[in-house]
Amino acid sequence: MSGILAGKRILVTGVLMESSIAFHTARLAQEQGAEVILTAFPRPTLTERIARKLPKPAKVIELDVTNDEHLDRLAGLVREELGGLDGVVHSIGFAPQDALGGNFLNTPFESVSTAMHVSAFSLKSLTMACLPLMEEGGSVVGLTFDAQFAWPQYDWMGPAKAALEATSRYLARDLGKQQIRCNLISAGPIGSMAAKSIPGFTDLAKVWDDRSPLEWDMADPEPAGRGVVALLSDWFPKTTGEIVHVDGGVHIMGA
Repeated sequence: MSGILAGKRILVTGVLMESSIAFHTARLAQEQGAEVILTAFPRPTLTERIARKLPKPAKVIELDVTNDEHLDRLAGLVREELGGLDGVVHSIGFAPQDALGGNFLNTPFESVSTAMHVSAFSLKSLTMACLPLMEEGGSVVGLTFDAQFAWPQYDWMGPAKAALEATSRYLARDLGKQQIRCNLISAGPIGSMAAKSIPGFTDLAKVWDDRSPLEWDMADPEPAGRGVVALLSDWFPKTTGEIVHVDGGVHIMGA
């Protein structure tokens, strides 16, 4: 099969719904010639059902990115299936309910710590777990939601995404000598499972109705998925530590 990912082996996390950016990334990666393996938590069986809708079969591995045992066994399981990796997609984020929805000033540190661990530190954990599989270099691509701003209802996920963005830059710095690139896609709001867990998400999404230069469709994750696939490919061979906005242009708008 020809395509910009022909011959590539890609690990994709976070496929929970057919409406997710991760699902469309996996689909597009397969269509562009890649072999794809998925990870899932906490319900691998759910991801296995969704994976049946991909163009080709994809194995699903259970992976809790806060569990050292899961991280330690990941490389061996992936090597058995694919032999190695050329790309990793980090599509993982979580914050407890008391860290969202307008509760910023009252959120306890325990909840903040969980948000930071799952949503930011996990980029480093996942990348290091996969590092032995990328002996000839590769591309790590994560998903963020523009952390330059304080968004309505987003609360502690905002600082968590800011930490994710900084983590990506430091990984880019430290892994460049091994020919591993680390970049992020900053996507506009998508009606995914993660989004639906944010109280008042529709208020946040209305920003795009009023301010996006390009018409934004919350029901269309494909543009973001295309951005991820492009960064996984060899078409960005010297791009690292970058944040590519796939948000209809909202990030350029002033008042």
